[in-house]
Amino acid sequence: MTSLHYTSITDLSEKLHAGTVSPVEVTEHMLGRIGALDGRLRAYATVTEELALSQATAAERELRAGSWRGPLHGVPVAVKDLCATNGVRTMGGSTVFADNVTDFDATVVTRLRDAGAVLLGKLNLTEGAMGGYNPQLAYPENPWGEGRFPGASSSGSGTATAAGLTFASLGSDTGGSIRYPAAACGTVGMKPTWGRVSRFGVMDLAPSLDHVGPLTRTVSDARYVLAAIAGRDPADPTSLPLDPPDFVNMSSDSLNGLTIGFDEQYATEDMAEDYAGAVRSQLRRFTQLGVTVRQVRMPTRLREYLAAWPVLCASEAAQVHRATYPSRAQDYGPWFREWLEQGSGYTAGDYAAANELRLDCNGDVASALADVDALLFPGAPRTAHRVTPESMWGPIPEDREAWHSRFTVPFDFNGYPTLSMPCGLSAEGLPWSLQLAAKPLQEALLFRLGEAFQTVTDFHLVTPPDWD
Repeated sequence: MTSLHYTSITDLSEKLHAGTVSPVEVTEHMLGRIGALDGRLRAYATVTEELALSQATAAERELRAGSWRGPLHGVPVAVKDLCATNGVRTMGGSTVFADNVTDFDATVVTRLRDAGAVLLGKLNLTEGAMGGYNPQLAYPENPWGEGRFPGASSSGSGTATAAGLTFASLGSDTGGSIRYPAAACGTVGMKPTWGRVSRFGVMDLAPSLDHVGPLTRTVSDARYVLAAIAGRDPADPTSLPLDPPDFVNMSSDSLNGLTIGFDEQYATEDMAEDYAGAVRSQLRRFTQLGVTVRQVRMPTRLREYLAAWPVLCASEAAQVHRATYPSRAQDYGPWFREWLEQGSGYTAGDYAAANELRLDCNGDVASALADVDALLFPGAPRTAHRVTPESMWGPIPEDREAWHSRFTVPFDFNGYPTLSMPCGLSAEGLPWSLQLAAKPLQEALLFRLGEAFQTVTDFHLVTPPDWD
């Protein structure tokens, strides 16, 4: 069973359904791997061993009785430690919430449980799901290299998924925190349409920007996870009052007639030549699959628009944390404390002006996608760079630039769905990533494109160096 942990959910589900491997056997294997490797990788904030074995036992009993809930039945998964879990602490990356144990589940946790998934535990993240970690808590290593950037907020989700410490994970994305760890750690990341997935019971960073979605190793696996967690939730009035498509039983239609947009300047400006070239070269793969490529133009005012994101995010974060900031300011780490201080200093006029820029950006991006089905561009502005504990803990670095978020923030502003996929390795052996973005509610289209891409490439089959 040495390679079981890198089995796709698609293949594992078939084995579980056929009874050639059992949920308990798989769960024990995964818990053993976490025990052996996570002391160095530090992906998990909390391992829920007792709960996992109990859920695995129940799944095994149901499968043996001929009951099958779907492709996640008996599959071990993990969630970002923002997701409330009944009887298990949810810290949100902060010592302020070290004793936060809820008596309810977030809707996404409930839906994973209802799908028959087995919860291995809760995954580490930046404090408050922003940019830096609390110095009192562990931060994850990137499994592709010690001392490399693991991908910001949902970093534990990226690390655990890439390193075979879970078959899938949930992350959240306010400015790129599903897509950054997907890019840095070489996984698939799906940021769904805003409102497609309930945020009830998921600790907020900035509610008007927050999305919840899966990180997996294949596009098909992301489809299965989104199928489980998507849909209207009366407990979250911002969730969309629409039934999602049947993501599990999607047909693999031809891509003939579909059009992908590409902006050469947007996709290559301030990018390393090899990374930009790797992304650009994937256009040929899609044309071979029957897709037409059309040149488009992303907003010319993009730098101006991106400057609005810190004002919006920090202002909303200060409002979210008003019960504990500034009254417990010293209990926060330096990075997030400074972020909340900045947010508390913005005026209503500052927020209104930033929101006007957001709306202008949304209009310009909508125009860019008006005549295409999807847009292709890099998953991140660079490969996983070197980091130090000091840079991870804060305070906020003086050279932090909004421009680094040009491939993520526009699609948090407008809530459009995006799909990140690995597309190769650099000469240093670090993952490259591409993104596809589409119009609202077009996750199924992105899955079609992504799955077709993965039938003609094997980037998603490449795994990090084994830490055993």
